[in-house]
Amino acid sequence: MSATSLSAPAAREPIHTRRVTCQGFRRADGLWDIEGHLTDVKSYGFHTEERGQLEPGTPIHQMWMRLTVDDQLTVKAVEAVTQHSPYRACGTITPRYQQLVGLRIGPGWTRAVKDRLGGPKGCTHLVELLGPLATTAFQTIYPILAREAAERAKAAGRPAAGDGKRPVLLNMCHIFDSSGDVVRKTWPAHYTGERDALHEGTAREEAAE
Repeated sequence: MSATSLSAPAAREPIHTRRVTCQGFRRADGLWDIEGHLTDVKSYGFHTEERGQLEPGTPIHQMWMRLTVDDQLTVKAVEAVTQHSPYRACGTITPRYQQLVGLRIGPGWTRAVKDRLGGPKGCTHLVELLGPLATTAFQTIYPILAREAAERAKAAGRPAAGDGKRPVLLNMCHIFDSSGDVVRKTWPAHYTGERDALHEGTAREEAAE
């Protein structure tokens, strides 16, 4: 098995496929649109009480969601659509997703979503879609704003990472552990590991320049 793929599987047949696609867009008005699309399909045909016979590959679920957010990842507008579902009434829940307006994507986002829309208060699949939508928002917005901030700092003759603010990525995963090597190199002011490592690393990097 290579480091970039799974091992060869046992003999098997496909049964169910869920696809989630998310995209981020920068709008002309300065806001951002984060859109998600979820589908569930089966490899076999089956009968449903309200939709009748569904042939293989026909979506049993197909949902869309658009979050419009600002630079601080605060939700300004929401659009949710249930295009396909097992029951006709599934889509009647989508107006409740307006409760997301005013929430900020960040710490506490998942809990806030569940408090407002978890269980019988919402649709399981639309709630699940909000997880990857949140990370897509971050991946869309943060790199652009960080790049533009660095460009402004360079134009003004200031260090790009010298404003002392807590980096958004700090401690978000093991790579950005505040005691790790990436933080030591990238944001030394926020490094919490061994101070000797910080000094030794800085000396090595300066010697290599």
